[in-house]
Amino acid sequence: MPNADPVAVAPPPVAPPPAGPAAGRPQPAHRLRSALAAAPAVITDAGVLGFALWTVLYHASFLFGLRPSVTFLTWLVGCVVIAAVVGVRALRRTRVPAATPAPAADPVPAGGTGQPRRFLLPVVAAGVVAAVTAGLAGTPAGDVLSWWVPAAAGAVAGIGVMLLTRRAWRADDADPPAPPAPTALQAGYALLISVGVAISSLYLARNTPDDVYYVGKTVWVAERDLVPTNDFLFTENVAPAMGSLPPTPSIEVFDGALAHVLGIHGASATWYLALPVMAVLAVLALWRLTHRWAPRRPVLAFSVAVTYLYLVAGSDAALGTFHLPRLYEGKGMFVSAVIPLMWLYLTEWFDTRSRRSLLLVFALSVTAAGLTTTSAIILPMLVGAAGLAMMLVGRWKDAVIGGLAAVAYPVGAIVVSRLVLGGMDAAGADDAFFDAEYTYRRTLLVGIVGVISGLALWCGPLLARRRTPALLAAGAALVMSVLLVPGVLETLGALTGISVVLWRVPWLLALPTLIGLLCTVSVPSPSRLLRGAVGGLVAAAMVTSFAVWATPMWSPDSWVETHTRPTWKLPQQRQEIAFWIAGQDRPDGLVLAPSTIMRTSLIVTSRVRVVLPRDFYLVEYDLNSDFAKDRLLLAHFADGREKPDRAQVAAAVERLGVGTICVYNGNRYARETAVELGFTEFASRRGPGATTCYGRAG
Repeated sequence: MPNADPVAVAPPPVAPPPAGPAAGRPQPAHRLRSALAAAPAVITDAGVLGFALWTVLYHASFLFGLRPSVTFLTWLVGCVVIAAVVGVRALRRTRVPAATPAPAADPVPAGGTGQPRRFLLPVVAAGVVAAVTAGLAGTPAGDVLSWWVPAAAGAVAGIGVMLLTRRAWRADDADPPAPPAPTALQAGYALLISVGVAISSLYLARNTPDDVYYVGKTVWVAERDLVPTNDFLFTENVAPAMGSLPPTPSIEVFDGALAHVLGIHGASATWYLALPVMAVLAVLALWRLTHRWAPRRPVLAFSVAVTYLYLVAGSDAALGTFHLPRLYEGKGMFVSAVIPLMWLYLTEWFDTRSRRSLLLVFALSVTAAGLTTTSAIILPMLVGAAGLAMMLVGRWKDAVIGGLAAVAYPVGAIVVSRLVLGGMDAAGADDAFFDAEYTYRRTLLVGIVGVISGLALWCGPLLARRRTPALLAAGAALVMSVLLVPGVLETLGALTGISVVLWRVPWLLALPTLIGLLCTVSVPSPSRLLRGAVGGLVAAAMVTSFAVWATPMWSPDSWVETHTRPTWKLPQQRQEIAFWIAGQDRPDGLVLAPSTIMRTSLIVTSRVRVVLPRDFYLVEYDLNSDFAKDRLLLAHFADGREKPDRAQVAAAVERLGVGTICVYNGNRYARETAVELGFTEFASRRGPGATTCYGRAG
């Protein structure tokens, strides 16, 4: 393969250049079409490179003690300089490309030309059995089924798909097909969808308990221009940081620095500025991978993939809930944008072996490290799946180089942060574990939707574009099939100590793209209309299934509220009460309030320190300590769930240094107890959500 860097996106077919003085000079209409066709690639690649630069600067800032605002301004200057240099070089290279024919759609499935039907049909049959039985698991119809049935059938299908694509690769002596070139119309459609998704992100609000950490950290940085390296939820950057969350992710600090520089609230910077941009990038990432992997009808496949994300939510682990409702959390952006882009960049690397594609693989890995620590777990699995597939066809060197580029920075960042900053043990954090069956049920779901997900997993690779896309998709299916065998996740958790997050292993799949590929199925017919009709019918059947049997993103059952205007992603009444408490002239000390209000308070402002930001995080601070028990007792007291005696409340209040108690007026026991403890009423708020606050005297 040549080592020259390829053009990011091949241009659409154009007419031959005119003769005479205008020869070689781009025409305005052509330049507009070319710019529109290349826009998704330019936007996503620029986003990856820009955020990778930010992440490197953020990590370097720890060495020099730079404030986030200084790091942000340095990053901004760096982006402007790099963009100017790239722009000048692009202008110098501007010319009219020679007319090239658009790549033809693959005439046969990924199994390869002349693939014996006797090998293909048993593999498809095993995949269908695995999909149907896995989808039935957890339903009344599947109560009598052992998980070994879908696991065994899935293993057979995964191995079979891998062997078929490997055989097709070796049997194909022709040069690899040229990468598909999106037309201006196709790219315009993807851009239009991405803008629509970005706009809708402003009106959907999901009440996510994790926001107290993610958005709370952004608010801390915005208000203080300081990166907390220790605990910032329970204490003022004093107690040890949670062991599961070292300060390697940079996304919350980026949002906070942006807010600080612009002089706006950290939550507004996250939800009004960063989230729409993330939505555009995530949708375009999905478009690029789907277009690259789909052998035909890429627009239809992309439309089905987007529809899947919108219509299949509900479950707290469904991919739809990690898209718009939680995209601003680093893990949401990781699974929605980084995963499809990593498969895309690896496809480009294995096809071209160019320095540019390898640079993008590395930059994306840096971006992943800046989004979530989960990247250090999922990326090695993803890269292992891709590398295994390439090694099976003899591409050892490319697999090793690409793998190192993709995992070195995320894993290294975690290791260095632990060595330099230390970390505490997350005692009890690994108690939450989901086995293979429940992992499938949580992420790929059950019923009809679970069956479709299974078909995408085990049959989707057979529909992918031949050569590299099919091979990589098959590698992902094989690795996922092995992970779904009973006992594998348990062994992996015991060896690594990461049991608590192993339910995320299905993230290594580009599942929305694989689901979209199902509508690219082709039937042997001379009629182009009939072939297209089959794909349309499959797409319609899937979308109908999602609409009837799944929970849409905007449903209250997905813990999502829809609004008529852009809003913060908080229940509005809780937000109003938290702002009201923050605006009071309070005594010194911690604020005790109902649990939902305390969780909201740190998103409103980091200046109000509360007794219990979220009880889930106490697992990292020894649940048997007074530190944890006092907070739980007082939170239950403020919620009205328990009525501990006065001596218990008084002791906990004294040990924690509570200065303010705010409770709902309906919690009469808490109001009377506060007065008995010597607190005096200093503020009252009418309903809805009528609340009274008491302050420590003296």
